[in-house]
Amino acid sequence: MLLAELVDTHAAVAATRSRLRKRELLAAALRSAAGEGDVPPEQRGTQIEVVASYLSGRARQRRTGVGWRSLADPPAAAREPSLTPVQVDDALETMAGLQGPGSQAARAAALTALYSRATPDEQRFLTGLVLGELRQGALDSLLLDAIAAAADVPLTSVRRAAMFSALSGPIARAALTGGAPALESFGLRVGRPVRPMLASSAPDVGGALERFDGVEVAADVKLDGIRVQVHRSGDDVSVFTRSLDDITERLPEVVALARSLDVESAVLDGEAIALDETGRPRAFQDTAARTGSHDAESHQGRTPLTVFFFDILHLDGSDLIDAPAAERLVALDIAAPPSAVVPRVVSADPDAVQGFFDDTVAAGHEGLVLKSLDAPYDAGRRGSAWVKVKPRHTLDLVVLAVERGSGRREGWLSNIHLGARDPATGGFVMLGKTFKGMTDETLAWQTERFIELADGPTDGSVVRVRPEQVVEIAFDGVQRSPRYPGGVALRFARVVRYRDDKTAEEADTIDQVRTVGSV
Repeated sequence: MLLAELVDTHAAVAATRSRLRKRELLAAALRSAAGEGDVPPEQRGTQIEVVASYLSGRARQRRTGVGWRSLADPPAAAREPSLTPVQVDDALETMAGLQGPGSQAARAAALTALYSRATPDEQRFLTGLVLGELRQGALDSLLLDAIAAAADVPLTSVRRAAMFSALSGPIARAALTGGAPALESFGLRVGRPVRPMLASSAPDVGGALERFDGVEVAADVKLDGIRVQVHRSGDDVSVFTRSLDDITERLPEVVALARSLDVESAVLDGEAIALDETGRPRAFQDTAARTGSHDAESHQGRTPLTVFFFDILHLDGSDLIDAPAAERLVALDIAAPPSAVVPRVVSADPDAVQGFFDDTVAAGHEGLVLKSLDAPYDAGRRGSAWVKVKPRHTLDLVVLAVERGSGRREGWLSNIHLGARDPATGGFVMLGKTFKGMTDETLAWQTERFIELADGPTDGSVVRVRPEQVVEIAFDGVQRSPRYPGGVALRFARVVRYRDDKTAEEADTIDQVRTVGSV
């Protein structure tokens, strides 16, 4: 199998809006990867894993040491395709393993050798793969559907196995080489991360409670920290992030707390967060900074983190992942002290839950997560058993520029650059970009609108526009950012609507932005 086949599949998947067609394309590529006679038998499983990973839009190596500057000036491309996915994986693995003196030069040489063998289309694919920017509409859940179709095994078996695997590659390998019996070998194992259960959203407490038909729910405080999954077996402790990266060495205080628990083995789900002296949350960056460095010594003297657990999946030899939440919460109270358990109320009373929500937000936290007491831990899924409620912040900002779309959005102007008004200068201060919240109708409208407002030469894919169009933006918070001149940026910004009833002179100011949250 050649890499070119995956490049063609990627383009075809990105070009269609049909979920069924996407699944068919992905399944065909997986079957091709599993084809006998294509590679030696001992490499067949590896090829399946690599192909499944690339189809999901990411390399198997979490970090390769290659950044965008290294890819800015690629060597001359090959005329004909010759690279295989396994050869690419081997090259990236070599780059990821380079350390010490001379590693930078060796990595550059390896990168040049790889890119020299790639065609122009393959070079673009590799760049997106290495930088994590392959957007084709093939979410992981869709890839799991394709694995089931390619291997002709029940989708329920694939999804169940995926609960206990950080990556979909091993799931594809098992399904396509061993069928349903091989998938049964996946299960909860202390020390191996489990995909986290996720929450859907509701606009307010009342709307969230309606989804539970008036029965009691557990209302947990939603902390704006780092999701952590803590595994303990004897004195061995591992800490994983939401994306299942191992950050054990970076969070010594979390490891110490886990070792202090009166348990022999446990798997706990929770949130680590930086708090100030009064117990209020610090800026999100203070928490995030503790997980960004690989050097354990660099965390000495940093802001300490406090961990709060809200679920437990295993306790002293008993797996609890299929147990109802009410049973898991009892086990959590046995395993962890009250100071290490997230604050919660259990109630069906709308007034009680609303009051708890108001107090939580007033204390500086994000909101609440309402949870069914009857539901199991649905690892890796975003279902109806957990519903998060957060106050929605909105600002009226001005569009400063817009980027040409790619993939499914090719031909449209898509990603917009957002600016707040600066009364001191009479200009605008950029706060970030977003392409979220745009329907096809919105994209069509804004393409026509920003062509009218285009101002000055195009900078590559970026079209500068006259700062006239006001847009209402919803966002989750404001954070410090040295990347932008105002020193702040919006978190999870998304378009609500364009405001033709407001002029740019009526847009919100940079000072108003800075008053939202702690920055």
